[in-house]
Amino acid sequence: MRDRLTVLLIAAAILAADQVTKVLLVGWLPLHARYEVIGGLLTINHVQNYGAAFGLFANVSGDLLRWVLVVVSIAAVGLIWAYAREGWHEPKIVIAFGMILGGALGNLVDRLRLGYVVDFIDVHWGSYHWPSFNVADAAITVGAVILFLAMAQQSSRAHEDEILVESTATDNEHLT
Repeated sequence: MRDRLTVLLIAAAILAADQVTKVLLVGWLPLHARYEVIGGLLTINHVQNYGAAFGLFANVSGDLLRWVLVVVSIAAVGLIWAYAREGWHEPKIVIAFGMILGGALGNLVDRLRLGYVVDFIDVHWGSYHWPSFNVADAAITVGAVILFLAMAQQSSRAHEDEILVESTATDNEHLT
């Protein structure tokens, strides 16, 4: 029960941070305007993302894409919540699920309320440019990385335990 509450609290914090930053941005920076924060590295760029992550399918017009993405988002939220309820008690995994859930909800709120997602963080490194994103996207990405690393670590530990059990069984056979 405590883990589910922690997931919800983290998700609520991410959702609030995402929505507050978007409201502040929309009130401060006109659409398509840019504000350079760190030259050649970080720009605030007010864009409307009608597509999926990183602007995928942004050129597809019509309400069909919007509602497909809403359904996919709702399904993702349901899956995340179902996995979070399965009793993952490791703090890293609880944090990861909270971050992913909060990010998914933040972008879902935008799609339902506006029909698009507000993106504004623009990162550059030399000639490389990362597509514009927002707090929700960052939370989803960081949460997914944490989840992947935690699950890989658990898998590695399970494999080591399996080897230890096999080794112990072999040692016991030699003793008899």
